[in-house]
Amino acid sequence: MRVFGSLILFLYCLSFTAFSQTTSAASSTPSADQPAPNLDHFDAKSVNPAIDPCTDFYQYSCSRWIEKNPVPADEVFWGSFGKLALWNTAAVHQTILGTAAKAPAQRTPVEQKIGDYWSACTNQSKRDADALSWLRPQLARIDGMTSKDQIAEVMAFIHTSIPDAWAPSDPETYATMFGFGAQPDYHDTTHVIAQFDQGGMGLPGREFYLDNDAKSVEIRKKYVAFLARLLELAGTPQAQAQSGGEVVLQMETAMAKSAMEIVKRRDPKNLDNEMDLDAVRKLTPSFNFDHYLELVQAPHTGKFIVTSPDFFRGMEQLIKTEPLDHWKIYLKASLLNGEAGALSTDFVNANFEFYGQTLFGAKEIEPLWRRCVESEDHEIGEALGQAYATHYFPPESKARVQKMVNDIESALGKDIDSVDWMSPQTKQQAHEKLAAVVDKIGYPDHWRDYSSLQITVDNHLANVQHAAAFEMHRQLQKIGKPLDRTEWQMTPPTVNAYEDAQTNTINFPAGILQPPFFDPTQDDAVNYGAAGAVIGHETTHGFDDQGRKFDKDGNLRDWWTAADAQAYDKRADCIADEYTQDIPDIGVKQNGRLTLGENTADNGGVRLALSALKANLKDKAIDLDTKGEDGITNLQRFFLGYANVWCSNVRPEMMRTLVLSNPHPLDRFRVNNVVSNMPEFAHAFGCHKGQAMVRENMCRVW
Repeated sequence: MRVFGSLILFLYCLSFTAFSQTTSAASSTPSADQPAPNLDHFDAKSVNPAIDPCTDFYQYSCSRWIEKNPVPADEVFWGSFGKLALWNTAAVHQTILGTAAKAPAQRTPVEQKIGDYWSACTNQSKRDADALSWLRPQLARIDGMTSKDQIAEVMAFIHTSIPDAWAPSDPETYATMFGFGAQPDYHDTTHVIAQFDQGGMGLPGREFYLDNDAKSVEIRKKYVAFLARLLELAGTPQAQAQSGGEVVLQMETAMAKSAMEIVKRRDPKNLDNEMDLDAVRKLTPSFNFDHYLELVQAPHTGKFIVTSPDFFRGMEQLIKTEPLDHWKIYLKASLLNGEAGALSTDFVNANFEFYGQTLFGAKEIEPLWRRCVESEDHEIGEALGQAYATHYFPPESKARVQKMVNDIESALGKDIDSVDWMSPQTKQQAHEKLAAVVDKIGYPDHWRDYSSLQITVDNHLANVQHAAAFEMHRQLQKIGKPLDRTEWQMTPPTVNAYEDAQTNTINFPAGILQPPFFDPTQDDAVNYGAAGAVIGHETTHGFDDQGRKFDKDGNLRDWWTAADAQAYDKRADCIADEYTQDIPDIGVKQNGRLTLGENTADNGGVRLALSALKANLKDKAIDLDTKGEDGITNLQRFFLGYANVWCSNVRPEMMRTLVLSNPHPLDRFRVNNVVSNMPEFAHAFGCHKGQAMVRENMCRVW
């Protein structure tokens, strides 16, 4: 699954650490009696005329915004994404408050879950008094282990207690030891099989364990202190807790050494390792896979995907060599880390100090109300999303967005026809794939059934664990069944979008189809530059360096001639080289191979959106160079509409973490590197050869 926005996604993916419950907001955060922040709307006068757009278009478009919008104390970044996310959260908050205010007898079963989850989460005094006592029997289960044979039993419990053991991310699955979930068969996506993925690491990726620069060493030292603090809060003596933190780092470092590195994981062929259960057992014979699968209630299946066999071979050595006491410490620390955001205030603060402050640079923790809205959206988001979609994404908006999607898909079809580096037979396959894409806009056609999920009014940690068990079971029940292409992986209020190669779908939640991305009050030039670029981005993902390896049915199949594939790679290499660059202000280098898919989608997405806009305006007898009442041309409005959605301030700690472990480039590069590859931009702003925004070697795939 490839997504549009980087930072929001990254925080979401680290929900294993409960970070999603402890950061992001605004210093003027809306509460029950405070309004949501004002959304950004397109304004041609917001540019900085003191900066030449041909020298630095990002600063020309965004420097005034950046100056006026510093990162709030409890944010790690602040931009259009953050403002809109906070606005959406405030909107969902009002829905929750209205539901919670109803008398129990007047609530529907879904409303009962919404109201009671909220009541339990926001009752901080109850959480402070009771959360650890609820967790103690679970910790005692680990302390009572008498043999490493019991690791599988404890693992099954942890994976059904901490959210997202089933959800792979770019570096790994953020779960204890490994990830386990359901995955479409790479070679027959009509049905779903089980998947084991590398995991086990509490830091964002293997580089954080293996790099030896001063900053990496400092982060690891603080990580050990954080783990020690969790153990101490749970009752471990201080000296023993400190040595326990060192043990966890040692074990996770061993996992990191066995793990597949993040760029290699971008190639689906490297993850395509299907084997039967006997072969899985042979990778890690010291782990009782049969017992684990029985306890998590996984359906019987004939084969599994093992994304990284070397990781599981390394796990075997770790089980054999590390003593049982070390495994107890690792498992306890993992459980505490995964549940920290749902525990008492001291755990929440410890978690925030490391993840929020050290890794991401936040200055203050977000207020409890927002942490609870985010937690509830994560756990029962489709229940909340029904009301949000009804109120904030009306049918007329959906129809207008659908037209943009249709226009942009038509533009890609014409682009496929026009390129001179693809053979007719490959073009035919590309057209078939494009025609098979399923467009999903706003919200699901069928809402998720939460009837079997137990939510209580007085135990937040129990609710989180029940929701994790519910979702783990729901995910695993897909195994052996036909793939459901209609299912959504994001909730309606989410400010993001994604493409899924194996379902061959593009997905745009209602949350991102709000200003400044999609604004019903704006003209087509602005909307195609903003929302259209999002749509073009996800459409292009189906044909980027990863997406092109999947066919119209989502199967991993090479449908390219050798010559066409070589021609594609040559164009992709240009983009990879362009985005491989030093970032002096944070002391790291951006890896253009890691960000290649996103860069290809950004460049292709803007071109497709512009092509669609041209056709749209031509039908209305409107010229791109025609000036509007604001004195700028439609073409300039298009590019400014695109740049404006990327105006942002990001803390340097967050930048560093992002560049090292996430496949999205920084926002400034998402603007300047794209427009400098486009002669249409040079035309729009009168740029000439030799200026920074007119690249001598303009890269282009689509």
